[in-house]
Amino acid sequence: MRKTDEEKKKVTQNDVAKAAGVTRSMVSYVISGTSERSVAPETRKRILDVIQQLGYRPNKAAQALQLGDVAFASKNIGVVLPNSDLFLRPFYTEILEGIFTAAHEHNYNIKFIRFFRELKDPVLFNELIHPESIGSLILLAVNQAVKDEEDEKILKKTCELIKKTVCVEWKKDGLTSVLFDRQDAAKKAAEHLIKKGFSEIAYIGENDERVFGVQQVLLQHNLNAVQKYFYLAEGFDMQTGYDGMKNIAEKNAGKFPPAIVCGSDEVAVGAMCYLNQNGIKIPEQVALISIDNIELAAYTNPPLTTINVQKKAMGYKAVEMIINDSVGQGDKAICITLPSEIIERKSC
Repeated sequence: MRKTDEEKKKVTQNDVAKAAGVTRSMVSYVISGTSERSVAPETRKRILDVIQQLGYRPNKAAQALQLGDVAFASKNIGVVLPNSDLFLRPFYTEILEGIFTAAHEHNYNIKFIRFFRELKDPVLFNELIHPESIGSLILLAVNQAVKDEEDEKILKKTCELIKKTVCVEWKKDGLTSVLFDRQDAAKKAAEHLIKKGFSEIAYIGENDERVFGVQQVLLQHNLNAVQKYFYLAEGFDMQTGYDGMKNIAEKNAGKFPPAIVCGSDEVAVGAMCYLNQNGIKIPEQVALISIDNIELAAYTNPPLTTINVQKKAMGYKAVEMIINDSVGQGDKAICITLPSEIIERKSC
């Protein structure tokens, strides 16, 4: 006879253990995903099959009562983003993929994904940012949203409450972070262009460490490194990359620098779009190299040479550090910088 939904809700770990022919503690090990005791693969499968057959659902309230609210929340990870635009950016979606993959593989839960501005609501803040709700927190590119003293206060309070807080894709003094070296990536891009024989190199992208990376390489090769000559336009996505290239054309009577470092692949895609629309050949007339290596970079016209950034690995590493209890604050904060490498295609 098929069990009703009400009956299914009453299935206990003892019922599962009895049907699977194992102890209740063994069932608990499988459900919790604990690493303290190994379970033979065939036994694990048998238990999981019974769980599916009986429709067993963990009693969260009972687990919290047994473990204590803080211990129960220890496997819950919160994620805070600067704004909703990140969902549209391939670079950041790959980082999120790494976060979710690592959490799933280690039986951790992504409790919530929220935007930084929402933390300004004190009721919501107290609900989300609490040791009885989450055991750890990942701040993904939140530096983009921290604009004033009030934002800094919210950030400070957040980190005081959640000791296992990791910054991903940005560095904050006193907090553990996982990122890539933007300056080094830009240096690699500029060096590649110089090896290709270019001596006049421009930059389109955000005005950050990447500018210094290009500038450093130019100085090392005794080339003009004054920012106003090589830093021609600011951009952070496809539209601003397109607009940046258009502005260069308008300011220089249709003339372009022979080689350009783009701060990101999205900026490069927009720049390439403008060049292709106006019949400017890549790389014969303008050579392009960028940073990120998002999936789209291999399918542009021509395929884009870029610096590969370990995007998924950044998210994965952040979760690993949480699980390994290697997240610290203040003097115990550490910074993990993942290496980058050039992916040569046909745009330069």
